[in-house]
Amino acid sequence: MQHANSQMNNSVIVIGGGISGLLTAYLLSKQNIDVTVLEKDSAVGGTMKTVPDNGWLIETGPNSALETTPLIGEIISSLGIESQRIYANEQSSKRYIVKNGTLLPVPMDPLSFIRTKLWSAGGKLRLLKEPFIGRGNSEETIAQFVERRLGKEFLDYAINPFVAGVYAGNPETLSVKHAFPKLYALEEKYGGLIKGMIGSRRERKARKEIAKDRAKLFSFHDGMQSLPVNISRALGTAIINESTVESVIPMKVGNRPIYTVTFIQNGERLKLEAPVVVLSSPADATASIIEKIDPETASVLRSIYYPPVAEVFLGFADKQINRNLDGFGFLVPAVEHKNILGTIWSSSLFPNRAPRDHIALTTFVGGSRQPELTEFDDDEILKIVLDDLQALMQIEGKPVYQKIARWKRAIPQYNLGYGKILDKITRFEDNFQGTFVASNYRGGIAVGDCFMNSDKTCKKIVDYLNRDHS
Repeated sequence: MQHANSQMNNSVIVIGGGISGLLTAYLLSKQNIDVTVLEKDSAVGGTMKTVPDNGWLIETGPNSALETTPLIGEIISSLGIESQRIYANEQSSKRYIVKNGTLLPVPMDPLSFIRTKLWSAGGKLRLLKEPFIGRGNSEETIAQFVERRLGKEFLDYAINPFVAGVYAGNPETLSVKHAFPKLYALEEKYGGLIKGMIGSRRERKARKEIAKDRAKLFSFHDGMQSLPVNISRALGTAIINESTVESVIPMKVGNRPIYTVTFIQNGERLKLEAPVVVLSSPADATASIIEKIDPETASVLRSIYYPPVAEVFLGFADKQINRNLDGFGFLVPAVEHKNILGTIWSSSLFPNRAPRDHIALTTFVGGSRQPELTEFDDDEILKIVLDDLQALMQIEGKPVYQKIARWKRAIPQYNLGYGKILDKITRFEDNFQGTFVASNYRGGIAVGDCFMNSDKTCKKIVDYLNRDHS
């Protein structure tokens, strides 16, 4: 089924060669299901891209991932790339938050929590009320949820910077139920966060899941792009690059539709047919593809907000930085009024990120908090980043290396009311039997979420193909 106009009844076409599409295709191929991946770029991986340059290693997408499910290790092992996987430096669990222009470590145990200056005595005492606060009675943003349960200080100096780090998002708009389902479930199921943390530990054990605060952070010797590169090697000719999909149209044949996928490659319009189509492209691209068969769902998908993000990678000589980079990096709360969202100390996390006697820093600008900053030209962005970094990290002089990557549409925001969008996607799959939506705007944005969702999608497809449709 690798060629245009061919048809096979147990075949799957995956649209989009980002990590979700690739993993789904790879898992299906392991089940001996014939699969074709259509990817519009010349290389697969979506936002998971690594750029090596004269001893520097720049991640323009995810800088690392958390090993939150055993599935990650199983897939790395089946690809034969275990020797390339590297775990973050032990000190990476140490993270900093900016308060009053100073980097303060996030407390990791009760004693450091008591001593920390991140929150006032009143702010810390406020946490003691948490077990006695009842459940919410309507859908809340993460800001409303946290302020109600833990207080304003905890929102400002813990959750706000954390949300900027994970989603490049704004806690005032993100839905707690959909953007942070595990946190929401603690209140729903156990009536509170502290009670829930104790109770959910047992459940995670049963599910073999690892809590994010205990999961190991990993990457690869040559960067995160090693993952899509090796999956694409395993899939071989099943991947068709530089192919822009125009439409997916069902043709009714008995009880199971056959889908015609039309795409453009090298200026030529081609068609493929299959009983199963997986939509793994970003929401706006998926909207254009399904427009003809379901304009209403297309319009809902277009409503998903992806804020712009600029990523600024800077290299310095060791001696230019007058502080010990003993951790993952730092995050900046909105109340600090800085221009950056946070910085990862890339060369402290993993080896092979900077030349000898040099330091690599990756800083993020924009997101939902200040999307307008991403419109600045490279020189202006460089200046605002350097101003903040020099003030916060005692850096002297100019960087010896710099690279700016921009994502016009970075990360889907699971904003208030997101449940309606998810219901619409489910209805679309029900109405068009044999279509499956597997992308990071559904089921979580983290790399680990993409692994688990691809696995679920693969199982649903196997079940669908094995079902008697007569």
